[in-house]
Amino acid sequence: MDLSNTIGRLRLTGFIEGFSFIILLAIAMPLKYLAGKPELVSIVGMAHGILFVLYIFLTLLAKFQYPWSWKKVFLLWIASVVPFGTFYADYKMLRYEKV
Repeated sequence: MDLSNTIGRLRLTGFIEGFSFIILLAIAMPLKYLAGKPELVSIVGMAHGILFVLYIFLTLLAKFQYPWSWKKVFLLWIASVVPFGTFYADYKMLRYEKV
């Protein structure tokens, strides 16, 4: 993964954002509601929120650097709010993207 361009940074951010979402949903939230330990939600939730905003920003940046349609950008945004969505979007839409 080449981090010297926007698509590489978008792909990496998508992976990390996707993992943070899974950790938030599968570990932090059950610990909060089933074990009464809300601390992890605060930490993982903040990290996930920052990564989410960064992902949205990088998709906009890529839109204006590459000949992407708004449809592609909106599909990437929708994928970012679905569990495992960023992994699927990377596989289907970003993996073979030309720089």
